Amino acid sequence: MPKLQGFEFWSRTLGGARHVVAPMVDQSELAWRLLSRRHGAQLCYTPMLHAQVFVRDANYRKDNLYCEVCPEDRPLIVQFCANDPEVFVQAALLAQDYCDAIDLNLGCPQMIAKRGHYGAFLQEEWDLLQRMILLAHEKLSVPVTCKIRVFPEIDKTVKYAQMLEKAGCQLLTVHGRTKEQKGPLSGTASWEHIKAVRKAVTIPVFANGNIQCLQDVERCIQDTGVQGVMSAEGNLHNPALFEGRSPAVWELAEEYLDIVRQHPCPLSYVRAHLFKLWHHTLQVHQQLREELAKVKTLEGIAAVSQELKLRCQEDMSRQKEGEKPAGGLPFFHWICQPYFRPGPREGSRENGGARSKRALEEEEGGTDVLSKNKQKKQLRNPHKTFDPSLKREPFPLPGPEESRGGAAFRRRPAWWRARRGGGRVLGPVGRRLPAAPGPTASCAPRAAWPAPGSRNPHRDSGEEAAAGGWVRLPSQQVFVPFSAKYAKCDQCGNPKGNRCVFNLCRGCCKKRAFREAADCPGHGLLFKTKLEKSLAWKGAQSRLQEPQPTGSGDPGSFPEVVGSALA
Repeated sequence: MPKLQGFEFWSRTLGGARHVVAPMVDQSELAWRLLSRRHGAQLCYTPMLHAQVFVRDANYRKDNLYCEVCPEDRPLIVQFCANDPEVFVQAALLAQDYCDAIDLNLGCPQMIAKRGHYGAFLQEEWDLLQRMILLAHEKLSVPVTCKIRVFPEIDKTVKYAQMLEKAGCQLLTVHGRTKEQKGPLSGTASWEHIKAVRKAVTIPVFANGNIQCLQDVERCIQDTGVQGVMSAEGNLHNPALFEGRSPAVWELAEEYLDIVRQHPCPLSYVRAHLFKLWHHTLQVHQQLREELAKVKTLEGIAAVSQELKLRCQEDMSRQKEGEKPAGGLPFFHWICQPYFRPGPREGSRENGGARSKRALEEEEGGTDVLSKNKQKKQLRNPHKTFDPSLKREPFPLPGPEESRGGAAFRRRPAWWRARRGGGRVLGPVGRRLPAAPGPTASCAPRAAWPAPGSRNPHRDSGEEAAAGGWVRLPSQQVFVPFSAKYAKCDQCGNPKGNRCVFNLCRGCCKKRAFREAADCPGHGLLFKTKLEKSLAWKGAQSRLQEPQPTGSGDPGSFPEVVGSALA
């Protein structure tokens, strides 16, 4: 049978799918895809798979695709990340019998994609992308599709899409954000870019971005003319999004857990899904958040979910007539509803800059209130103290009983002995060296190095400590001074950064740069740059105010929602 292409592939193989669940790492596994299909999804993608690992690791193939074969899970598109044409095609050949198409990820904006050189960080390498798609189009028995992010310029985005189509891409998913739009700076996706791409190509186009409810789906198709709409975060918070329903959270949570019992998946996936489903409820019943994070079994997770259900039902019984949801939510917290990612954090009263977590801790609690990370460390080690006044000095002076030749001295760690012992060698094997000719010298001359097996004449005299000693690193045949002079920070005395614009150490520089909303490239601190991006994002938000879903401020206008929650 010849390979279908373009609109014929979309209409016949994919059944003219309009409601699409996005590829999500560790989130769009089989159990979640089946749940989404039960509630209106017509096409699903697998989580992004790493092509190179898929080729070399049979267990990876089994865990992520081969063992998840299910007749109900079709049509299905398998997504790979890759940056080598041969590797991409090899992985696709191994997967093509288990899916309806192969998708190349050109949209991941995360730092791991930058380090691995894939995803959205390939969008400038058009020659490489052409070779990858062309080779896959020639070798595979299923169509090749692509998921991309846009460029800031519409014209360049259009040319990019046309290049992919010419290379052999049969379906294009366009996420209307640039690769810089992520996390707190996600902002609003540009449907204008998507509309321009749809008009410029002759293959089906899916839109991605700004999809939180069924009204958004219908509005996006009407405004852009795309063939289908893909949802990621909206689907995670309400799997019934494509049905136009907002049921009680526990209905979908219990249904998902039942599917997981039939089609097991890693416990971390299940926990992550329940954190998303119960997101708003966990803001109210925060003590159950820790319990959900700690449980180690599927039944334990189900028990926490059941407890959350009981808490919600108690909240419902106490609900007063005419009461509106708290926190500006469109519905009460026990109802599935969209999650609107917050923008950049509001800055300080003086400069409006982004507040760092450490700065907030110092301002609000000082040393009396431990941060979340320190609280977790204290749970693991109850005897650990975080009071700076109780910590020992990093290099305490040895007492008379800890002379450099005594047993107490030898029990000290090697790094401490090297520091206090006038040049004692780091590591279990080595020898002490004669004193350096001067404290400012960069390295001892080779002639001054003692011969193997020789005894240091200054062993017990302590002259090395006075003049500055030399230490041989255990993994290198290099001798370096441990008492060389360095430029000190003007405020605390620690070594200052050579390229610091304030001539301070990193800690002092961070505090000053935060106060003044300044940048220090030498220490990699970009408070001013982030502030400018934050202000630009807020300006864009004010210009592109997204219409809210119809009736979002009045829970009473959703009889199905309220009836479902009270059933």
